[in-house]
Amino acid sequence: MNPAIYPLTLFYDASCPLCAAEMHNLMLRNTEGHLAFVDVSAPEVPSHIDGVSREAMMTEIHARQADGEWVRGVDVFRLAYRAAGLPQVSRALSWPWLAPAADALYPWVARNRQRMPKVLSSLLFGRALRRAAAQAHARQCAAGACATELGHRSEQAS
Repeated sequence: MNPAIYPLTLFYDASCPLCAAEMHNLMLRNTEGHLAFVDVSAPEVPSHIDGVSREAMMTEIHARQADGEWVRGVDVFRLAYRAAGLPQVSRALSWPWLAPAADALYPWVARNRQRMPKVLSSLLFGRALRRAAAQAHARQCAAGACATELGHRSEQAS
């Protein structure tokens, strides 16, 4: 991973079901710690962070690279998916025929995200979230800590 970019801090709107589902998916996959997350919808977030307004971050996703450079829009997702171990998604968002479409569509999605039905989040991220959760659970078990079927945590002998 490029030390000028990672860790990459994602500034997202957790009050948006679509955004929250996507970030939760990335959080579960952030096994190397290359991503950090800031919910800009939280009241304690300052009105400006390093010269970028909270309002701008609520309008479209922003990320700050390790070197302090800001990235926004689809470029954030390209970097985040690479860091989360999904380089194929990152590459797909860069394909010559898909990149312009994604870049053009994203502002509309960002403007209308709060009006999108919650079922859309489930359709887009439900399977990915289940897979990421299963992988996270497997990592916990491999590390010696598993949840039982009853939902209680148990420690396995090493």
